[in-house]
Amino acid sequence: MELRQLRNFLAVAEELHFGRAAKRLHISQPALSFDIRKLEERIGVKLFLRNNKEVRLTRCGDALLIKCRSLLESADELQQMLHSYAQGKKGFIRLGFINSMLYRGLPEAIAQFSRQYPGVAIALKEMGTQEQIIALEKRQIDIGCANGAHFPPCIRADVVVEEAFVCCLPQAHPLHQQATIELTALRQESFILFAPEVSPHFHHQILAQCAAAGFYPRIQHQARTWETIITMVGMGLGIALVPQGLQHIATERVGYRPLVDMLLTTQVLLLRHQDVHESCIPLLAQVLQNHISPVA
Repeated sequence: MELRQLRNFLAVAEELHFGRAAKRLHISQPALSFDIRKLEERIGVKLFLRNNKEVRLTRCGDALLIKCRSLLESADELQQMLHSYAQGKKGFIRLGFINSMLYRGLPEAIAQFSRQYPGVAIALKEMGTQEQIIALEKRQIDIGCANGAHFPPCIRADVVVEEAFVCCLPQAHPLHQQATIELTALRQESFILFAPEVSPHFHHQILAQCAAAGFYPRIQHQARTWETIITMVGMGLGIALVPQGLQHIATERVGYRPLVDMLLTTQVLLLRHQDVHESCIPLLAQVLQNHISPVA
């Protein structure tokens, strides 16, 4: 049986009059009578007793009426739910993010999105850029917030922020007294870098920049997140080159100075699979683009 037939049955059952039911449904009375007969033939039972004076429900009609209302309510709720999903008002988004996004406006973006679209649940997962690429390819996350890398054709990468690197060094370091630092002044320093397996992009970019300045950095320590790198600098374990958007982290222990001859920049990107159908994902991407900034 069709939902249309059930709605027609409900109108007749509530009105107990084919003329009034037809008017309520905005169809002709003969068309309504025909549809009710087809429904009775389809299910093989009589639903109404009718003569020239009255229309009454049979016991089968009474039983169907009880179920009919709940079935139609469920169908309407399902339709509304599907429309909400199609409009991006409902859904579930898995968001991968690099650690530094916590300082670039990600929490504020998620809070605003949740206020705008309370029917969309978001699951956050901290992941490196390479991990996000793999997860997007496998459809294990829906959107990523990452740094620059080499992306396969199936991944869409939109640049949100591009910024320079600065030198992060302990506040007691002699170079901290200078307004700016030349990269060549760091040739004798102990560097703290990303481990190459965690972020080959940053690891090799910094090595290449130092090589262009005429030296190979002394890599003393390696870490997995910018926050860890800055914390290690604050402990006096070395210096680091970090994106300028992270300058407000641990300022009581470290200092940040511009590099006058540093051409290297970093990008923050929003990653999505090229083949995306969920309406809520572009909505979240737009909110993220509005909130992510060089200095959160």
